[in-house]
Amino acid sequence: MLKKTAIALVSATTLLPLAAAQAADYKIDSENQHAFIQFKISHLGYSYILGTFDDFTGSFSYDPESPEDSSANVTVDVTSLDTAHAERDKHILSADFLNASEYPQATFKSTGFETTGEGEGELSGELTLHGQTQPITVDVEHIGGGEDPWGGYRQGFEGSTTLELADYGIDMSKFPEAMRQLELYMTFEGVRQ
Repeated sequence: MLKKTAIALVSATTLLPLAAAQAADYKIDSENQHAFIQFKISHLGYSYILGTFDDFTGSFSYDPESPEDSSANVTVDVTSLDTAHAERDKHILSADFLNASEYPQATFKSTGFETTGEGEGELSGELTLHGQTQPITVDVEHIGGGEDPWGGYRQGFEGSTTLELADYGIDMSKFPEAMRQLELYMTFEGVRQ
């Protein structure tokens, strides 16, 4: 009996590192345009302005066996905003809105993850934008993962959330109520490190 218990204990101890090895860190592949941060905001309640933040870096940790241990960190260069209209971009980046000269970066740091379905979950974290930090929740979906043609291993996700601009000290009170929220959509392909 003692011998069987010892064998079981040794076997379990041997397998623990294998279970832990399933967790991996990934670098978001933004340099090769395999990741995007896009936004959508109403224009006066009549149409929408669509745009992107072209420059950002980040990483995430993901274990398909323990998705609740997932985490992510992203830093965005706010000045890389692009709505395909230079004068509008200049106005959005001005002190009237994002004040990018004073707050050139936005950051997201996750604080937890909760699974809501097969390959789906809610990533909670803190977003710092316009000098203000607020908790947010991002609805996340796992797109897929596997080996790439260059000998690497990748995982891909998409996520979305809605921001109340007033929460970040961005005064939209003189604009229609429809313009006071901003929808964020992100898709990240990460390369295992």
